[in-house]
Amino acid sequence: MVDAVICDQPAFSWRIRVYWEDTDAGGVVYHAGYLRFLERARSEWMRAIGLGQEAVRRSHGVVFAVRGLDIAYDKPARLDDELDADVRVMRLRAASIDIAQAVRRVADGVTLARAQVRVACVDDQAFVPRRIPPEIAAMIQQNDPLDG
Repeated sequence: MVDAVICDQPAFSWRIRVYWEDTDAGGVVYHAGYLRFLERARSEWMRAIGLGQEAVRRSHGVVFAVRGLDIAYDKPARLDDELDADVRVMRLRAASIDIAQAVRRVADGVTLARAQVRVACVDDQAFVPRRIPPEIAAMIQQNDPLDG
């Protein structure tokens, strides 16, 4: 199914620890660090539903690349914080996926950053847009990584 709204799908969450490399001199996560956290969570979400990115590239000749991103930084994360980075598919389009993401501090559940990400399906050689292969679209729609 193309252009399906699947926002009722439960969020996938990936646990992250803040290391020195993620922070500025004051021990606060540098803004670009959140982008790495979000990327890791999306990669692990894909793996959890059976779509390892290298396997998808080899079997279907496509990769998923960030096409656009809107992020809000609400509160700071600090050195040694434990964080959960969430992934929730909001809409599956013919050649892209709209994803809502959040980074929360585990200790108190406070949301630190929120993002809306559009991930495009592109040819792995030419990097031009391609339709999401039907098998991949079906896995995204049907899989709940929190089940089992």
